[in-house]
Amino acid sequence: QVQLVESGGGLVQAGGSLRLSCAASGSTFSIPTMGWYRQAPGKQRELVAAISSGGSTKYADSVKDRFNISRDNAKNTVYLQMDSLKPEDTAVYYCYRALRIGEPALSWGQGTQVTVSS
Repeated sequence: QVQLVESGGGLVQAGGSLRLSCAASGSTFSIPTMGWYRQAPGKQRELVAAISSGGSTKYADSVKDRFNISRDNAKNTVYLQMDSLKPEDTAVYYCYRALRIGEPALSWGQGTQVTVSS
């Protein structure tokens, strides 16, 4: 079993920055891909960014050039640096793991709230 624990959410003004972290524990040898989804009220969960163990990345068009995903394999931790935040980035952000980018999530974190005020 792999447990994912997120941290770093909060309230920020538009134009500000936040950094999310997700630490994996347990059978961490089986987490080739990690990333982040988000879900705003009344909307479907959407992929924000993902990163493979080799460093390949994928971003949603809406966050390209503003968000950066990275990982520390030694710490089994993935990070999401979010800059130039917009009110439409407000959502619950969920860390996930998968075998490959683009494949369904194998497990999820509990979620962390990000609120961007205008």
